[in-house]
Amino acid sequence: MNVLPAGPAARPERPATQILHDESNVRVVAFHLLPGQKVPPHHNNSTVLVSVLEGEGLFHGGETVTTLRAGDMAVFAPGETHAIDAVDSLLRFVAVITPRPGDHR
Repeated sequence: MNVLPAGPAARPERPATQILHDESNVRVVAFHLLPGQKVPPHHNNSTVLVSVLEGEGLFHGGETVTTLRAGDMAVFAPGETHAIDAVDSLLRFVAVITPRPGDHR
């Protein structure tokens, strides 16, 4: 068993990220956004499961925008454009990305 670190401290100049676990079939990334910070629209060829640990934010997936709060989870399909906004509160979440980016065959 590997015990994962708590994740990154907030950064006032941009969203903070930290890879918590990385192996051939999965990557786990922690995010810490301050109010007003955003993860811009992007996509990849993997499934991305997000789990909100603290705060709340707007999660954009395809044509849908949903507010997720601590305890909520969502899944973005492979190739689905997604983005995240921390609007009025800090936002901490973990993304589980599988298969690991760059390992598609």
